Amino acid sequence: MHAGHNNQQADYQLKGTLLEKSTQENDLGIMVSNRLKASTHIAKITAKANGQLGIIKWNFSVLSREILVPLYLFLVHPILDYGAQSWSPHLKQDIKSLERVQRRATKLVPELAQLPYEERCRRLELQTLQDRRIRGDMIETHKLLHGFEDIPYAHFFQMNKNDLRGHSLMLQKPDHWRTTLKGNWFSIRVINYWNAFPESVVTVPTVATFKAPDYFPQDNCPTDKCPRRIIAPHG
Repeated sequence: MHAGHNNQQADYQLKGTLLEKSTQENDLGIMVSNRLKASTHIAKITAKANGQLGIIKWNFSVLSREILVPLYLFLVHPILDYGAQSWSPHLKQDIKSLERVQRRATKLVPELAQLPYEERCRRLELQTLQDRRIRGDMIETHKLLHGFEDIPYAHFFQMNKNDLRGHSLMLQKPDHWRTTLKGNWFSIRVINYWNAFPESVVTVPTVATFKAPDYFPQDNCPTDKCPRRIIAPHG
């Protein structure tokens, strides 16, 4: 697989056999394309998730909140969440494609079907999928910075030692990047959210404590990067 705008796409051989070129491959359940965009993977998982929703709808003539939510969290959410830190989309069409799955799911409860999507999520105690991915990014960032992953955080982040106004684990954002794709990689997109946390949140010693909604700030949220958006009833 050749990646990069200026890649010369040279031919490679293995013991005299010319290797076949590929534009996309399945790596640990995630579709990786030579353009490093998530659209192919998202098309795959949304089709699979919609199939699971079809099975749920087929087997239950009437769906209440008490029936739908456990089934959805068990059968559909894992498909839409798996490995999201590596492929989380920034294109609106991909974000909408993913969110459309949950929009469809929340309409399966008859008494909620006519309500706005955000209200349906609130009553079912579900986050939007976009906010859920942000929350997943924050949890992974916490794990990396506190040594809960077997990967040095320096592979992803550089600490900001110059900004004394924030907390003790402030991350340094690069001055520039050449492509929008690069600017939305995990190691860059998490910085504004993480740096918006107070000291009391970033220094909690365990992942379980960090996940607790009570540890997320409720007030004085200045922008759409505010961590208040990722408070969740489900872990």
